Amino acid sequence: MKQRLISFDWAIKKLLRNKANFEILEGFLSELIAPDKNIKIIKLLESESNKNSADDKLNRVDILVEIEPDDIVLIEVQVNRELDFLHRMIFGTSKIITEYLAEGEAYAKIKKVYSVNILYFDLGHGKDYVYKGTTDFVGIHNKERLQLNERQKSLYKKESISAIYPEYYLIKVNNFNDLAKNSLDEWIYFLKNEEIKPSFHAKGLLKAKEKFDILNLPEEERKAYEKYQDNLHYQASMVDSSYGEGKYEGKKERELEIANNMLKDNVPIESISKFTGLSIEVIAKLAKNS
Repeated sequence: MKQRLISFDWAIKKLLRNKANFEILEGFLSELIAPDKNIKIIKLLESESNKNSADDKLNRVDILVEIEPDDIVLIEVQVNRELDFLHRMIFGTSKIITEYLAEGEAYAKIKKVYSVNILYFDLGHGKDYVYKGTTDFVGIHNKERLQLNERQKSLYKKESISAIYPEYYLIKVNNFNDLAKNSLDEWIYFLKNEEIKPSFHAKGLLKAKEKFDILNLPEEERKAYEKYQDNLHYQASMVDSSYGEGKYEGKKERELEIANNMLKDNVPIESISKFTGLSIEVIAKLAKNS
């Protein structure tokens, strides 16, 4: 029988802020960012974007952790569609950088920010389910990648320029095909299906299986979780409905614009109707008003 587990966004809101459960979050970050080493969380950081809202209908969930004295990870789970989400990622990392650079400090003290974004909607055009974005400088003439010199490496305590700039991870959960081929896939399987199979061994998942069991929640918390899930389903329906209506309206406006242009070129109404799909009555009314 499938063991039903709480969703990752709820866990971030309620469980993963507890130091006793950092092992779960550390496991996820290790598998995603540094598979060859174990990431350790030093502390949970406070930021304007790291507040736990009392409004459970909100689907934006942020958590901010320090994994090294100079490294910060911002994790965001987003359920509903946002067309400007890529811009929001830039804003989020920029805000964290400025928040944690003390007034008067040298720019060399700027912290490295990892932006981890778990998305339950389709963003952009791409079939993969994990994307990584970094910053490099490449010569436009010789294609040479700009490197740090030895003095800069010592100053920044970094080996490459890309290690200084924010690093972005996009996990498009719904693109995952449910075939877990490695330990990171095991985590993404859980993110998508809220299930951890007995054969999974990725870092942090064993404890997550224990802590995220819905049946282990106190009755009050279980009811709150069910209400939270209902709210998410409702909001998703509303967003999809609004998006569908907006898409329809945009298509309609484009058809009317094309029809008007064809009327100006004296194209027969019947031909315009066949081309645009608009009724003859609508096109005739356009012709009368033009």
